[in-house]
Amino acid sequence: MIVLPFEAGHLQLLSLQENQLHFQPLFARPEYGDWLEKSGPAFSAAVGDEIIASLGITPQWENRAVAWGLIGKQARRHFVPLTKAIMRFLDLCEYRRIETPVDVGFEEGDRWATMLGFEREGTMRAFMPDGRDCHLYARVK
Repeated sequence: MIVLPFEAGHLQLLSLQENQLHFQPLFARPEYGDWLEKSGPAFSAAVGDEIIASLGITPQWENRAVAWGLIGKQARRHFVPLTKAIMRFLDLCEYRRIETPVDVGFEEGDRWATMLGFEREGTMRAFMPDGRDCHLYARVK
């Protein structure tokens, strides 16, 4: 697995895990990938020609950012190196508080967020565009 700077075109090379398929329509809009690329530090993980994950943070204001992650269904085979890369990325971030949402009921996502040093703070009702609820996690330095 190699880590490289995120580029908008990586979204077209990413085959999302089942739990994130609701994001797929956004990939059809070129401005979405462009926005992610420009919104803050981000990287992609690749194995060969395949992008297995793209992750980044979007600053909200001084010392606060929101982490986003789009994970491919092939990422599971590379869980350990991917997790280590994310930990390095988060440790190097200058933000005191980094938040991330996890869909309610997505237990693997809850476990991974905790493993990455995030703590669950509550539930955000009707948070996603389709109305689904999310748990709010935060990693505070």
